[in-house]
Amino acid sequence: MRDAIVIGAGIAGMSAAWRLRFGDLLVLEASNRIGGRLRSERRGKYWLNWGGHVFGGPGSYVDGLLREVGVDALNLQGSFSALSFKGKTLNGGNVNLYPFKLPLSWSTRFEIARVGLKVMRAVKAYGKVNKPRPGEDYRVRQQRIYDFMADRTFSDFTGPLTPDADAFFRPTVSRSSGDPEEISAGAGVGYFLLVWDKSSGLARNIVGGAATLPQAIAHKLGDKVQLGAEVIKVIQHDDHVEVVYVQNGEEKTEKARYCVMTTPATITHKVTEGLDPIVHEALGQIKYGHYVSGAFLTNETGVQSWDNVYAYCTPQRSFNIAFNMSNLVRSMENGERAPGSSFMVFSPASLARKLIDLPDEEVLDIYRKDLEEVFPGFGKIVVEQQVQKFRNGLAYCFPGRNKLQPKLMRAPKRIYLAGDYLGSWYTETAIQTGLLAGEDINSKLYTDNLLPNNGFVY
Repeated sequence: MRDAIVIGAGIAGMSAAWRLRFGDLLVLEASNRIGGRLRSERRGKYWLNWGGHVFGGPGSYVDGLLREVGVDALNLQGSFSALSFKGKTLNGGNVNLYPFKLPLSWSTRFEIARVGLKVMRAVKAYGKVNKPRPGEDYRVRQQRIYDFMADRTFSDFTGPLTPDADAFFRPTVSRSSGDPEEISAGAGVGYFLLVWDKSSGLARNIVGGAATLPQAIAHKLGDKVQLGAEVIKVIQHDDHVEVVYVQNGEEKTEKARYCVMTTPATITHKVTEGLDPIVHEALGQIKYGHYVSGAFLTNETGVQSWDNVYAYCTPQRSFNIAFNMSNLVRSMENGERAPGSSFMVFSPASLARKLIDLPDEEVLDIYRKDLEEVFPGFGKIVVEQQVQKFRNGLAYCFPGRNKLQPKLMRAPKRIYLAGDYLGSWYTETAIQTGLLAGEDINSKLYTDNLLPNNGFVY
């Protein structure tokens, strides 16, 4: 019998596996790729990216893991507040004045300003709620964040908006996979804190691309990681966990003392048996949405308008944000700018629902058309392009989500949960829950081995 089995080789799974690497460990991944929703590929000094891409700084769980594994990450230097809207691009200065620099009616400008002030006040309150307190358990802080403005949607919070005013706020609010009409008001306000304040926690890129971290862990784990292994059943018994999976058309069974489930809540709910009924029911209530992303490699030469920008907000387009994934490379250059750039565009929620069933080439055509309008001449410099579709790829915080958190945090027996759906800090939550699951299992394994009579002292 193995010590532990980890289900899923995304960043949560690889974090748990890193902690469990010295034991008899097996990691099972259904796909043929390490990293899950951290997908990136190197292209010379650049990298193409299709998923998660920003990470926490000093003191975060991801920072500790990066140091342990030996992967480099640097602070982003580019602007997060660039806006391309109504044929005009703004970058720099007071974002509160943006509505008065765009070709909008005065009534729309004042509507945006009015709602903007309301959002700013809420962001200030959210910042106090989000701030960690000395000696506080992370679960208490997370619950406090989930409880903030948890009983209504962001659209309820703002009230009805005209189309142009709505477009001004929607891209920031729908950064997960839910629209303003679906996510809680508190979660929507939290996204504005992330955009407006780099010190809020997510402002670093991994050098070489986000997938470098999980791939580095997998490399060190060797054949403990098995790809193309689709788990169809995970059964929790009193003294072990039984895992049934299919690999190369053959059904296999493995047993372990403990298991870490890092698959999306929907899959964990589907394949687990014998789980705490309260936890199992809560897993079934987590809501997911689609997202689609496109990556583009270019070959332009010379300085470009986007060089000092990391993120462009792009309302009323097929994607709601465009990321200059080469911005970190620009900040590391000393002297002459190298040719080329790397971009990622991101379409969540309702934008994704319009694209996800279209052929990839058609999605890329739509993306290129919009990119050409944001960056005239862009289409002529593209040398590589690829789209990635994540069906039910990201959980979003909906009104009432806070009530599920205590159920999901119940003490595990033999099956542990890990993943970004367990909190509001994205990759940080995924890594944190993976590491903590691994640490707790290690502690129990040590205790099991030290104490006689199956761990009971008489």
